[in-house]
Amino acid sequence: MAETPTELVERFCDAWSAQPFDVAALGAFFADDAVYHNIPMDPIVGRANIEAFIVGFTGGVDAMEFRMVNIVGAGNLVMTERIDAFTYPHLKVALPVMGVFDVADGKIAAWRDYFDMQQFVSQMTPPEG
Repeated sequence: MAETPTELVERFCDAWSAQPFDVAALGAFFADDAVYHNIPMDPIVGRANIEAFIVGFTGGVDAMEFRMVNIVGAGNLVMTERIDAFTYPHLKVALPVMGVFDVADGKIAAWRDYFDMQQFVSQMTPPEG
C-alpha cells in the first residue's frame, strides 16, 4: 500500500533527529521545484536551495528534534503542530511551530512554517549574569 501524505510528513519530521544531519536524506523528501517558506522570512524555491538552507540552518546545532504535538491530514494537505527543539553547545531552544505541507506524487511540494521569530531570537540570547 502506498504511503499517505501524513505518513510521509511524519517520516520527514522524524528524519530531523538523525545525527549527524543527513541533508541529502532530508532533501530527498522534496520535489525538485518545492517551495519552503518560514513565514517570517522569504520563501526558498527549489530542492537544491532548500538543501543549502538546511546546511546553513543546522550549522552549529548539535541536535534537533521535531516533537509532534498534533498532526492532521486531508487529501494532500498535512498540518503539524510541533515543538522544534534545538540543542546548541551551550544552549537549548524549544520553539512552537505550526507547519503546513502540500504533498504531490509522494514528495513535499510546499512546506510553510508559522512561528514567532522573536520567541526564537529571545531564546538564542543567553541570560545575563
